[in-house]
Amino acid sequence: MQAIECVTDPEIPVLSVIDMGIIADVRITDHNVTVDVTPTFVGCPAVDTIRDNIRLALATIGEHVVDVNVVYNPPWTSDRMTEQGRQRLKEIGFSPPIKGFVQLGMAAQQIPCPHCNSANTDMESMFGPTLCRAIYYCKECRQSFEHFKSV
Repeated sequence: MQAIECVTDPEIPVLSVIDMGIIADVRITDHNVTVDVTPTFVGCPAVDTIRDNIRLALATIGEHVVDVNVVYNPPWTSDRMTEQGRQRLKEIGFSPPIKGFVQLGMAAQQIPCPHCNSANTDMESMFGPTLCRAIYYCKECRQSFEHFKSV
């Protein structure tokens, strides 16, 4: 797990795959290491890069036979993100997903601004640069920010 901790999310390199909560399982036998990765969504374009980077990270500690499987059970949810990962998102200006909350349809919740912590925010677009993010605007500090949707 320590070797895998250095593998970052290709889209947001301040987050490790551990922070993202996408490591579903790690199994070690005498001859190989098997890592199960649960992507954040089915069509995630970063899966191949993540798979390759996990293999490279484990090779640096001497593990040469590494299988990285993409699994969908258990499904990934935003509740799997670590608190450290949520804090890192906030530090770089992203609003982290709200634990235990799932946004359905166009219903919007007041999302706290990662810059000033105000809840006086409006959703500008339900769709950000990726499917898992929305664009919000803070009426207090007048900053736009991306919010990671709760899934």
